[in-house]
Amino acid sequence: MPSPSPTAPDTGAVKAYLLDLQDRIVSALEALDGQPFGRDAWQRPEGGGGISRIIEEGNVFERGGVGFSHVMGENLPPSAAANRPEIAGRRWQAMGVSLVLHPRNPYVPTVHMNVRFFSATAEGKEDIWWFGGGMDLTPYYGNADDVRHFHQSCHMALAPFGTDLHARFKTWCDDYFYLKHRKEPRGVGGIFFDDFHAPGFVDSFAMLQSVGDSFIGAYAPIVQQRQDQPFGERERDFQAYRRGRYVEFNLVFDRGTLFGLQSGGRTESILMSLPPVVKWRYNWNPEPGSSEAALYTDFLVHKEWL
Repeated sequence: MPSPSPTAPDTGAVKAYLLDLQDRIVSALEALDGQPFGRDAWQRPEGGGGISRIIEEGNVFERGGVGFSHVMGENLPPSAAANRPEIAGRRWQAMGVSLVLHPRNPYVPTVHMNVRFFSATAEGKEDIWWFGGGMDLTPYYGNADDVRHFHQSCHMALAPFGTDLHARFKTWCDDYFYLKHRKEPRGVGGIFFDDFHAPGFVDSFAMLQSVGDSFIGAYAPIVQQRQDQPFGERERDFQAYRRGRYVEFNLVFDRGTLFGLQSGGRTESILMSLPPVVKWRYNWNPEPGSSEAALYTDFLVHKEWL
């Protein structure tokens, strides 16, 4: 019996890695917060399921979720096939780990990370597959040292796989996490990539693992530095206002949210990314020269941080 091609995707290895990554990240976050994450396993009627790990009203994290999902089906939702018409009509599967953390202290940034794998198969045709993911930071009160540390962590995760990757994925992140109707970045960026397969399965998977494994080192030191910084109602009020931008992006632009909802995913797990307390105001602007205004002038701009 011939051995499998070294370039063929090993979905079992990807799934095992993702489940382990979820466990490792949750353990690290529990150590930071001091409270346990709940565990909610679920099944998808159309095929597949997942595990949602959730914290609400923690010591550090007001709300957060670290979700694993592995779903499959016969017909792709429009959000998946729109840019890749050749995958229409194929059987598909998607798996990944996705997290969003909304800290209580406004001086601790919100963060998002996900790593995912997608494949589409058809009898007698070569498999179509790719990896995607990334991570990005959304501060309320910017700190240049924090932002540089986060971007440096992203750079180091990608460096072994090509000198051009960080610049490409940083620009992709800046362009993707952008609220077009506000003409405003969602945060200070990070890295984002999709449809990544050109180096072959082994190297592409290794790059994905490097990104996933780098998350705790990129984020935990920022939490540790900022979680005890004093704050009052003014900071909490501004945090709630800025969280509104997060909601707008996730519900209007985020392809992962659209894919999950269009593919019949579990709504509670898909929308665990939304913050618990949010405010909107009509045509509000921060006072010039204030620390709130500095977020807009110094941080919500596309720039090179390294």
